[in-house]
Amino acid sequence: MGDPKGFLNIQRVESGYRPVEERISDYSEVEKLLSDDERRLQASRCMDCGVPFCHWGCPVSNIMPEWQDMMYRGRWKEAYDILSSTNNFPEFTGRVCPAPCEASCVLSINDAPVTIRQNELAVAEKAFAEGYVKSRPPKKRTGKKVAVIGSGPAGLACADLLNKKGHSAVLFESADSVGGYLRFGIPDFKLDKRVIDRRVNLLVEEGLEIRTGVEVGKEISVSELRRNFDAVCLTIGAREARDLSVEGRELEGIYQALVYLEQQNRSVRGEKIPESCIINAYNKNVVVIGGGDTGSDCVGSANRQGALRVTQIEILPMPPAKRSESEPWPLWPKVLKTSSSHEEGCERLWNVQTKRFRGSNGKVCAVECVKVNWEKNAAGAMVPVPVPGSVFELKAETVVLALGFLHIKQNGLVKDFGVSLNAAGNIATNETMMTDVAGVFAAGDAVRGASLVVWAIHQGREAAKHIDMYLAST
Repeated sequence: MGDPKGFLNIQRVESGYRPVEERISDYSEVEKLLSDDERRLQASRCMDCGVPFCHWGCPVSNIMPEWQDMMYRGRWKEAYDILSSTNNFPEFTGRVCPAPCEASCVLSINDAPVTIRQNELAVAEKAFAEGYVKSRPPKKRTGKKVAVIGSGPAGLACADLLNKKGHSAVLFESADSVGGYLRFGIPDFKLDKRVIDRRVNLLVEEGLEIRTGVEVGKEISVSELRRNFDAVCLTIGAREARDLSVEGRELEGIYQALVYLEQQNRSVRGEKIPESCIINAYNKNVVVIGGGDTGSDCVGSANRQGALRVTQIEILPMPPAKRSESEPWPLWPKVLKTSSSHEEGCERLWNVQTKRFRGSNGKVCAVECVKVNWEKNAAGAMVPVPVPGSVFELKAETVVLALGFLHIKQNGLVKDFGVSLNAAGNIATNETMMTDVAGVFAAGDAVRGASLVVWAIHQGREAAKHIDMYLAST
């Protein structure tokens, strides 16, 4: 521990954001960086607890006390070496992870936790700036070939580790670029896509083969993959979006969140969007249905497009400002989160259910809503019950559905591989991440359901470990 009294003498200081009036005019990252000296002081707040619950709360088992001690001492390379030993891509998680580690930080019991996520980002960026992150191709090859299908964080982590083990890993991606939700879902103002390219270029230098624009099951058959590869890992995400089956859903101007975000991300990188397909919130009343992080990203995008008014509605009650007694430390608490996007302009409504969409000339013009209370039904489950006389209407020329995802897309390659599904409708795997089809593994959201980037990285790493063991035994 660099400073045994750091947590007593130093207050938590966050990096903060660029001014609202500046950042809503561009798509550059909104979060600022502290100076090296200020960041090292923040690292000194780590108490090096006897039982580091931050390590327990992190899906990739990040070793926070050790690398933050190195950071405090100015030994940035050693900090990065420790950090990257458990996480392939700390520059991703340092930007977009909600930091379950901080909720489990011992300081969270009665004080502000250590700024672990921001410290992680500082170490990662310092490592790139100083040239500590270098291409390190494997010294020898095993002769084994593995196909990884899907290039989101799970696929990237899996393929990266398999390549480092000396196997010939080939990453297949149906889109024209690598990254999955990282590239086409998360806005540039949270994750600059050059950060993805910087890492992917290193993976290619290390020998990872990437084939974009290849849809498995069409451009290449499942039988061909099985013939030409010793193992396959499915990291295709959970992309079956949840929808609303209410009157007026067919009206023009109602979009799924991922469609909206992907188009905006493509536009930011300079792609020409056909005039008839452009989704533009300029001078419009925008209603975002869904109160989670994806909804927040849609709010930020609408503000940057010049929306007249943005309203975000959520059917669930407003979360408490602080953790409740039912979610004691070190558990992850469901508390109210106000994002940088919310700060840029957004009215947030809770306990609101969408009843129908009203239109004019085939286009949406309003969302009819009703207030609800959550009550137990006969089976003991909590259900939304409309409040009599509480119906109201929100003017809306653009509606974005940010309702999350149900499960994987079950037709196509999943059906072609013949793998079984679990109760949630995702790919079923055993303790080794293998499906019930020998040699076919799965990881990430395709198994777990829509979740965090850090969970996807963890699952990708686990799959790689078990695939390596499987290849050694065949």
